[in-house]
Amino acid sequence: MLYYLYYLRNFYSPLNVFQYSTFRSVYAALTALAISFLIGGYIIRKLKERKIGQLIRSDGPSTHRVKEGTPTMGGLIILLSMVASVLLWARPDNPYVIVVFLAVVWFGALGFVDDYLKFFRQSPKGLIMRYKLLGQILGAVAIAVFLYYHPASPQWPVHVKIPLLKSPVNFGWLYFLFIVFVIVGSSNAVNLTDGLDGLAIGTFIFSAMAFSVVAYLVGHVKFSEYLKIIHIGASSELTVFCAAMVGASLGFLWYNSHPAEVFMGDVGSLALGGALGTIAVMIKQELLLILICGIFVVEAVSVILQIISFRFFQKRIFLMAPLHHHFEVRGMPESKIVIRFWILAIIFALASLSLLKLR
Repeated sequence: MLYYLYYLRNFYSPLNVFQYSTFRSVYAALTALAISFLIGGYIIRKLKERKIGQLIRSDGPSTHRVKEGTPTMGGLIILLSMVASVLLWARPDNPYVIVVFLAVVWFGALGFVDDYLKFFRQSPKGLIMRYKLLGQILGAVAIAVFLYYHPASPQWPVHVKIPLLKSPVNFGWLYFLFIVFVIVGSSNAVNLTDGLDGLAIGTFIFSAMAFSVVAYLVGHVKFSEYLKIIHIGASSELTVFCAAMVGASLGFLWYNSHPAEVFMGDVGSLALGGALGTIAVMIKQELLLILICGIFVVEAVSVILQIISFRFFQKRIFLMAPLHHHFEVRGMPESKIVIRFWILAIIFALASLSLLKLR
């Protein structure tokens, strides 16, 4: 909303800065961070009062026993901080901001229902998996339908930019199935990674920072032309959205760092994963998502490989999946696993940005 102060620049010239997404991105991050600090302690206290504590799997690592009862559903801190910041600093009339905003609300609502069933109705499994997956698919299909009628790039409506190739590749009608796969996969990948103090949210911060850079480059005429990437003018406003996610996530990490005072819960992980996937398809950098979110992809693949191996060969590839639990069972300290995964996330983010120039 503060963007509209730009229209008062004739009365007070410094207000001209509100037209720039870079300026508003900085303050979107700071605003989200400040709000998370203001509401974080209050939300954690309320979760403790309602005894909304983490349920530890009986077959999980033995080191997790001490985490039993730690407040969860802390993703509410992220979502409330992020939403408030986006409403303040992003252009409310931007279609891409609106779609990503609605995606966050939808996937966050699915996660909330899942957490609600676990902690209020005492249902250990929460929302039945097929219903959760159906909800994710419906949300992704809605985004695909929007892009069918309002393609991000009219010149390349069903094309995918493949790193190292100059020209986008035409996927035809398969593009819309691809969109659904990307969004649903991204949402679940973040959810699977959320298993150690600070792991998922720290990794997410680096991914969101990388996407904020890519969104700005895609939305800038000269940069996109120089890098030979698909230009989408309105996408630069997603830089503000990504910055708000970074700020809110940093605020949450303040409480979620080891030893965690609160866990994210599905309300946070499904929403953040859905946001990354939706932003990727909005700026037509779907395949770059695989590298930017490399840690999330590796974690998800480790689960898939473990299931396939055990189901068909009755053998486990990893001592425990997702991958971070494998290292835990091997005796590696939790904090060391988290920091090393963060380092790898930084490497993935930097490598992904370098691919924008290579072709």
